[in-house]
Amino acid sequence: MRVGIIGGGLMGMALARRYASDGHEVTVVEYANQPGGLATWSDFGGFTWDRFYHVILPSDQQLIGFLNDVGIADELEWNRTYTGFYVDEKLHSISSNVEFLKFPLLSFFSKIRLGFTMLYASRINSWKPLEKITCEEWLRKVSGNENVEKLWKPLLLAKLGPSYSRVSAVFIWSYIKRMFSARDKSASAEHLGHVRGGYKSIFKEIEQQIKQSGGDVLLNETVMRVSANDDGVSVHTPQKSYLFDQVVCTSPTNVLENIVDKNLLSVGHSTGSVEYLGVVCVVLVTKRPITRFYVVNIADETIPFTGVIGMSNVINTKNTAGNHLTYLPRYLLSTDPEIEKPDSHFRETFLEGVKRMFPDFNDSDILSVHVHRAVKVQPLQVLDYSSMVPSVETNDPRLHVLNTSQFVNATLNNNEVIGAVNRFYNDVASANA
Repeated sequence: MRVGIIGGGLMGMALARRYASDGHEVTVVEYANQPGGLATWSDFGGFTWDRFYHVILPSDQQLIGFLNDVGIADELEWNRTYTGFYVDEKLHSISSNVEFLKFPLLSFFSKIRLGFTMLYASRINSWKPLEKITCEEWLRKVSGNENVEKLWKPLLLAKLGPSYSRVSAVFIWSYIKRMFSARDKSASAEHLGHVRGGYKSIFKEIEQQIKQSGGDVLLNETVMRVSANDDGVSVHTPQKSYLFDQVVCTSPTNVLENIVDKNLLSVGHSTGSVEYLGVVCVVLVTKRPITRFYVVNIADETIPFTGVIGMSNVINTKNTAGNHLTYLPRYLLSTDPEIEKPDSHFRETFLEGVKRMFPDFNDSDILSVHVHRAVKVQPLQVLDYSSMVPSVETNDPRLHVLNTSQFVNATLNNNEVIGAVNRFYNDVASANA
């Protein structure tokens, strides 16, 4: 069977590999010059690595299983990591239970309540009631006012800006539920993983397997139209029209509405419009590490970025030509004009922020500075978000839609993406094969 996959992100490429492994002739059509989407890679000068920061958690069983299926699970490495917290112009380590108990920002009682919040949230399975209450309101009830004012609120402001007050408790619940498992219970320590070579090595292996099965990955081809007739479903690009027996679209719903013939797609009405978060991520390549922590959470609105990700504390510097890699993300609404400001603005302001946080940081340590941005990273999970997501149905059994807009009760991460691919293939694709 000839199968067309529109979109060469992790979702599209993983799905294409599933089809290819079952003997189908698969073609991926991707508009960018390399596959990967948000998980794609970048040339940092002397080495390549992920454009945005990614790690693998011990609980990411769908993703780990996928790496095993691809045949590169042996390339997965785990490392002990450390967490920092920046507040009142001071950097604190909260990487162990002892350090957490010594953390001066909170009273002992608040620390007990915070621990209870993490445990309680990790045990919640019924998420629908959490859509009815704001994140802040739920945290005040469970975690207490001191934890909210001194810890949660600054972090939410850093992550979401003023929009934090409109976000439902599903946002923080899904985040805690995933991250809670990163702490190894026997060692009371965080362990995070990565694949040697980063996501580039993963996608290169997937692409090779697709081509070995008689398929192809077409890059730099923008889909202009999707149509259907008795012969099959056609995907039209400026270069060529491709005919398939089955087509799966992984593009966002608003994109599909523009390219799929009206008679093939039905988009249901929703109760409101979906807002998206974007990100600007400045990446520093330096001679020396900036911080010993994998992540520094920032509770300071004057710092222009929302966290410090010391990637070289997770990955071996053999991957980065002996250099150190630090990511500085800032999350903004996709409609915020700031996300369109020139690279020079973010280079200047972010470097100023780094020097404030780390007085020992020296410009002479910088080898290069890179600015990456993505306009639509994840939807803003406001109250009753699931009712705002429009239903999408195709009017032709040969056409299918699989995209991340339907992620209503989880943070957008690669483990969830692989889980969605597996469910789709088991429930839909195999039935139509």
